[in-house]
Amino acid sequence: MKPMLPTLAFEPPMGEEWSYEVKYDGFRAFLEWEQEIKLTSRNGKSLAEIFPEITEFLQASKEALKPFLPLLLDAELVDLANSYKADFGSIQVRGRMRSAERIRERASKRPCRLIVFDVLELKGENYRNHPQNARRKVLEDFFAETGFPSFPDPDSPSLLQLVPSENDFRSVWDQVILHDGEGLVAKHQETLWEEGKRTDRWIKFKNFKFVNCFVTAYEKSNGYFYVSVYKGEAIYSLGAVLFGFKPDEKAALFQIIKANQSHEDDRFIYVEPAICLEVKYLEIYEQQMREPHFHQFRFDLKPGDCTFDLFARQQRNLPQDVEITHPDKPIWEDPLIQKSDFIQYLRGISPFMLPFLQNRLLTVIRFPHGMLGEAFYQKNCPDYAPEFIETSMSEGINYIVCNDLKTLMWLGNQIAIEYHIPFQTIGRSGPDEIVFDLDPPSRDCFHLAIRAAILIKEVLDQLNLQSFIKTSGNKGLQIYIPLPADMYTYEDTRLFTSFIANYLVSKEPDSFTIERLKKHRGNRLYVDYVQHAEGKTIICPFSPRGKQQASVAAPLFWDEVNEDLRIGDFTVLNMIDRINKLGSPFADYFQVKETQKLAPVLDFLRHEGKKST
Repeated sequence: MKPMLPTLAFEPPMGEEWSYEVKYDGFRAFLEWEQEIKLTSRNGKSLAEIFPEITEFLQASKEALKPFLPLLLDAELVDLANSYKADFGSIQVRGRMRSAERIRERASKRPCRLIVFDVLELKGENYRNHPQNARRKVLEDFFAETGFPSFPDPDSPSLLQLVPSENDFRSVWDQVILHDGEGLVAKHQETLWEEGKRTDRWIKFKNFKFVNCFVTAYEKSNGYFYVSVYKGEAIYSLGAVLFGFKPDEKAALFQIIKANQSHEDDRFIYVEPAICLEVKYLEIYEQQMREPHFHQFRFDLKPGDCTFDLFARQQRNLPQDVEITHPDKPIWEDPLIQKSDFIQYLRGISPFMLPFLQNRLLTVIRFPHGMLGEAFYQKNCPDYAPEFIETSMSEGINYIVCNDLKTLMWLGNQIAIEYHIPFQTIGRSGPDEIVFDLDPPSRDCFHLAIRAAILIKEVLDQLNLQSFIKTSGNKGLQIYIPLPADMYTYEDTRLFTSFIANYLVSKEPDSFTIERLKKHRGNRLYVDYVQHAEGKTIICPFSPRGKQQASVAAPLFWDEVNEDLRIGDFTVLNMIDRINKLGSPFADYFQVKETQKLAPVLDFLRHEGKKST
């Protein structure tokens, strides 16, 4: 069976008759299950042997799916990088595998997922002639009844997931941009499913990147223009571009190359760097641009303006309404980190950091001259802030609220290095989490923070409370216990934090103290349970710190909390690679919030308190 295909457009369709779905870069697949499971590609080839984890998962879920057989679902087979992006390179490697042993090993370590976006048959009923909105309702009901995830989730054990459909273009597109996704597909609500047809009622709109480059050659056999940038003094090839030219633009470019050629061989006409173009593309794959399209001539540029450094900065799109000034300004000297590197860190970490900044009064520490200059706290939003900056007034202070990427990028351009947030979101008086701040007297006593964290984790596990841990980015550790919204007061949580603090002191009084006066603490770690209160703040997860080594308040996996742990190992330079390799230790933080059961613990502590009095 041939799939129905979308048409590429450079402007998304708008209107109430359109819905929007995230587009994922994988293998188009049909899941057919009548007597047996069939997983086939768009060319009719079986994918079951290359992706055995899918069929095994479906077989294990047969009881949930049995009432809906026979079924035929239209889907994408993906290796999810995050909920809005699939890893194109990884799925290509997987698709080329032929060794059963290697396939099995990969399937075990990094299982792919089948994400479904359309239903053609269910319970044997044919839905192809039903309009898009009707098919969508059937599909959503199917996922609700079977209990499979209604949203792509790389951390879910379920390998069958639904691609959501939204009516608001902006809400979907903002998430695609934030997570560096491939793009989206707009679907007309009245569209029927037509086999093998490329339709203009399914429109794909892609998240293109832009690069300034110069032409180096023309390939005579196929009309491709080869483009490059300067990497130092060397010419660095980005690949070739064919599409996007109007006929007169293509003809004019060819004539210029032919008239100014440096030399020619059987395959190419070569030209010295002179003609500058702006090209849009999806991503770099195997050192070449994927899906490059000509965008415009750049007569205002010289070849020397087209550099690898600028190209590297443009790899992740920045919001157009945020200008990055003085990108070469050094922020840290050792390691050398320029402002552009810092901005790229914030851009890369934004999908993980922004959820913790969401709807919270923000205090930043700015370093306008880098680590060598004076720093200052900023709470009030400055008068020169652009109109898109959200604010919230509290106790006479007009705080910035960083709810989106462009606000974070603007703050980064202001060289706001540290991001401090309260324990509650705007409009709430109670905390959204409990945080234990384990702050040793010096870096030499970091082992005390590790010991305290391990002891606290043992207690929390016994109480069936799920916890997360991060470095402070300075000299300590911080343990988070996420809480359901509007469930507890600070008085409630003080009961619990004081219990934990006193437990630590009673367990190892030579190591821990709740003494507030520094002169009486000695070399013991101060367990500050009083700091967890309304109006107090803590460093945001993933925030850089204004320290010489460019350290980060880094979320950790609990098994990393041991004697080998070093705060300096987590920096602006390596955090993105760490998350790409290992994932985020706080990935399910907000799911845990909704299920955390602190009430039984508090009831017990209140009961014990009454008994003691």
